[in-house]
Amino acid sequence: MDYIKEFSEYLLQERNYASLTVGAYVKDLDFFKTFLDSLEEDVTLVDCSYVFIRRWIVSMVDSGVAAASVNRKVSSLKAYYNFLCRVGVLEGSPLLGHKSLKVAKRVQVPFSEVEVGAVFSIFETADDFETLRDQLILELLYSTGIRRAELINLRVDGCDLAQGQLKVLGKRNKERVIPLLDCTVVVLGCYLEKRKGLEIIVAGELLILNKKGNKVSETFVYRLINGYFSVVSEKVKKSPHVLRHSFATHLLNNGADLTSVKELLGHSSLASTQVYTHSSLGALQEVHRRAHPRNKE
Repeated sequence: MDYIKEFSEYLLQERNYASLTVGAYVKDLDFFKTFLDSLEEDVTLVDCSYVFIRRWIVSMVDSGVAAASVNRKVSSLKAYYNFLCRVGVLEGSPLLGHKSLKVAKRVQVPFSEVEVGAVFSIFETADDFETLRDQLILELLYSTGIRRAELINLRVDGCDLAQGQLKVLGKRNKERVIPLLDCTVVVLGCYLEKRKGLEIIVAGELLILNKKGNKVSETFVYRLINGYFSVVSEKVKKSPHVLRHSFATHLLNNGADLTSVKELLGHSSLASTQVYTHSSLGALQEVHRRAHPRNKE
């Protein structure tokens, strides 16, 4: 017995993990299980030692799997063995002393304010449903910093036009309320009016719909962002996450404090938000140059 089903139920019901996240954990476990089955030794997922896990790691590295991907897969194993310890199947995890592979830090380059402004100028005469829908997606991602998964799951009853607020259901089902800019409220109001004119509405509780009244996919949102920003930007990566990154960076560059940005982004700790501060170094250097008394002598 490998207890994978019990582990999945634990993640879903007790840890409130999203089904896609749980699926990724199970996929990693199945991948490791396949590796163990390929060995001459008779070893199972439950009773294997760190020796076999290390051989798996070496095989992945030799196959060209990126260090970050290896660490993620091992992290799935670690969660699995911690669960087995929790329920009394194991006395200790074979990964107790494991150290993750070193991963080179990748600098995420945000869109510039000029590039974002150029995209929004495309929508100056927007009046049909699909164009207003696209504009709203861009408005919400850039003006609120919400994640792509959070965007496609926004509910109509979570929109408060009068108060200028939006309810967002984040990771692990944590709800937060985000303030909306006046310009976003205007676009949202226009979109909701056009939305009423759809011939068929299948996913009526959801805010963002396609022209057939169904829920939009994460792939659709990615292609939409990539498409619009390809017109104005030559950056290699053009995705919803880059737009979220731009939201955080532009707020910090214009004087927002890190704690406030953390709350808006829905991060559980400041450590997650600090990844965006490197992009604000130029602005910080300028403030330092202008404000420090030594520079005025």
